[in-house]
Amino acid sequence: MASVTLEHIKKTYENNVTVVHDFNLEIKDKEFVVFVGPSGCGKSTTLRMVAGLEDITGGTLRIGDRVVNDVEPKDRDIAMVFQNYALYPHITVYENLAFSLRLRKMDNEEIHRRVCQAAEILGITEYLGRKPKALSGGQRQRVAIGRAIVRNPAVFLMDEPLSNLDAKLRNQMRAEIILLRKRVDTTFIYVTHDQTEAMTLGDRIVVMKDGYIMQVGTPQEVFDTPKNLFVAGFIGSPQMNFLKARLEREGKGYRVNLLGASIPLSESQNSALAEKNTPSMDITLGVRPEHTTVLFDSTENAIPCTINVNEMMGSELHLHLSSANQDSIIVRLPTVDLTGEQRSGLTYGSKLYITFPAKVMHLFDPETEKNLIWG
Repeated sequence: MASVTLEHIKKTYENNVTVVHDFNLEIKDKEFVVFVGPSGCGKSTTLRMVAGLEDITGGTLRIGDRVVNDVEPKDRDIAMVFQNYALYPHITVYENLAFSLRLRKMDNEEIHRRVCQAAEILGITEYLGRKPKALSGGQRQRVAIGRAIVRNPAVFLMDEPLSNLDAKLRNQMRAEIILLRKRVDTTFIYVTHDQTEAMTLGDRIVVMKDGYIMQVGTPQEVFDTPKNLFVAGFIGSPQMNFLKARLEREGKGYRVNLLGASIPLSESQNSALAEKNTPSMDITLGVRPEHTTVLFDSTENAIPCTINVNEMMGSELHLHLSSANQDSIIVRLPTVDLTGEQRSGLTYGSKLYITFPAKVMHLFDPETEKNLIWG
C-alpha cells in the first residue's frame, strides 16, 4: 500500500509541445482517484508517467516515501490495466494471470494460490483453461484486471479500461470495479473521459483540460461547486445550461436579471459576493437541466420558452427550449410528474415557462470563466 505524490510534474515532447503543466497532487494511501477530461487533456500521459512508461520532463514523483522519477516500471510496485486488455492470445487465462509471477520466479504453489484467488474475486474461475479469443470483451477485461491483482501491487493504474465495452457491459463492469475496490484495498488511479465513471468510482476527481488541473474534489464537491465554466460544463449530463445575464448590486444585496426575470440571490450568495466586493457586471449564468422548474402557466419571474425538441428518455423528458436570445436551454422533466394531457402537449412549437431558485444558480465571469462565488 502506498501514497502517490506528484510535485510540479511536467511533460514536454521533443517538438517543445507541453502536454502536462505543473501538475501537483497528493494521492493518499488506499484512495481511489480518477483523472477525467476530454481526449488530449494529458490524463493518460500523467498516468503513464506514474507507471514509468513516459519520462518526466520536470518535477518529482514519489510512490510512498521513494522518489521514482528514474526507477524502472517493474521496480515501482505498480500494476497497470490497459484499454486494449494486452493479453497474450496464444496462452490460457491461467497462464496469462501467472505470467508476471513466473517472471519473478515465484514458486508454483504461491502462483497457483494467487491465480485462483484473483479468479475467484473476478468470477472467472471457469474460464482459466480457455484462451482469450474464446472470451467476451467483459471477460477479457476481467482477465486484464486479474493480471494486476495477482501482483498485489502498492498502486493500481487503470487507463480507460471500460472504453471498448458496450453500454450495458460498461455499467456492469463499473459496478464490479466498485466491489473490487472493497476487496482489494489499495491505491487506485483511474483514467477516463466518461464523467459518469468518474462520478461513480472516485473518492476524488481530478478534472483536466489542456494539460492543466481545472479542479480537484469529491464528486459531490465538483458537481455542486464547480470552480469554472469548463468544470461546470464537463460534469453533469446533459451539461449545464449557460445563459447571458446581468448581476446587479443593490446596497448589500445582489440580484440576477435575465430574459425578463429578476431573481434576488440567497443570503449565502450575497455574503460571498459582498466579501469579494463584486461589482455589478455582465455574467454567464449556469443552471443544471435537473434544477430547472417547468411551469405551464406564467408566474412572477417565470421565463417564457418555446419547445424545439422533446426527447423521451423513459423516466424523464429532455426538453430543448429557446427563449428570446437564448437558442438552447435543456430541461430534464420527470414523466411521473406529468398528466397525460400535459405530456401530449409538450410538442414542437409549444409554449411553456421555466424558473429556478437562486440557490441552484452558478455565476461565472465571462472573461476569466471563474465562478464568482467558489472560483
